Amino acid sequence: MSPLPSTVPAIARARIRAAVRRRSTMTPEEADRRALLLRLLSLLLQYPDPELTDARPALTSAVTALPPSPAATELTAFLCWFAGQEPDALARHYVEMFDLHRKSSLYLTYYLHGDTRRRGMALLALAQRYRATGWDIDGGELPDHLPVVLEFAALAGPGSGEAPLRLHRRGLELIHRALGDTGSPYRHVLGALLTLLPPPTGADLEAVAELAAQGPPAEDVGLDPYGAYGNGEFAPPQTFVPPPAPPARVPSTAADRTEDAR
Repeated sequence: MSPLPSTVPAIARARIRAAVRRRSTMTPEEADRRALLLRLLSLLLQYPDPELTDARPALTSAVTALPPSPAATELTAFLCWFAGQEPDALARHYVEMFDLHRKSSLYLTYYLHGDTRRRGMALLALAQRYRATGWDIDGGELPDHLPVVLEFAALAGPGSGEAPLRLHRRGLELIHRALGDTGSPYRHVLGALLTLLPPPTGADLEAVAELAAQGPPAEDVGLDPYGAYGNGEFAPPQTFVPPPAPPARVPSTAADRTEDAR
C-alpha cells in the first residue's frame, strides 16, 4: 500500500490502514463467519412476525454455534430474552422501541440528514450502491432501514458492503445508547454490531451526545435546502420525530433465511 498523504487526518489514516489489514488478512472462513453474523443481526432486527418467532430455535442454534467473540456474547444475551417471550409481547416491545421511540428509529439516514432534501439524495445513493452490485431490494423497506443495510453488508463483504454502516456509525451509537437507556434487550443486538466496526473517536462521542440532545437537521417546507438548518445545525428538540414507516417485515421465511445464512 502506498503511503497516505500527510493531509489525511491521523485518525483517518489509522482507520484506512486497519480496513486494509482486515481485508488482506481475512480468510474465507472468517469472511463467511462475518457474513453469518451480519445476516443474524439483520434477522434479529426485523419485526418479530410469526415467521421470525417460529424460527427462534434455529436462530438460537446458529448463535450457539458461533465461535467465542464479543458479538457472540451480546447475541447470546439477546437470544436468552428473545426465545423466552410470548410473540405478542415481542411485537409490542419492537413497535415501542423502534416505531415510537424517537431516538431508536432504524432508518439510518435520518440521524445524519433529518427530514431534509439531502436525506432523499442519501436514500437514492444507497439504492444506487445496491443496484451497482446487482442487488435490488424488494421495495418493502427504505434502503436505509438497518436490517436492509446489514443484509447488503453480508452480501457485498467488509469493504464496500460495510461502508454504509461505517458512514452511519454515529447514528448506530445513538440507537445503542437509546436502547440502553430504556433497558431494552435489543441493546445487545446493536452492541454486537458495534463490535464489528471501528471504535468511536472522541469526536464521534461528542457528536452523538449533541445529536441525542438536539436532534438531527431539519428544514421547513419551501425553504432553500441550504438555509434553516441546511448548513448542518441541529433543529430544536421538538422537531426530532422519526419518519413515519410501517414496522419491518421479514421478506422471506425466517427459517429459510437462517438456513441460507449457514
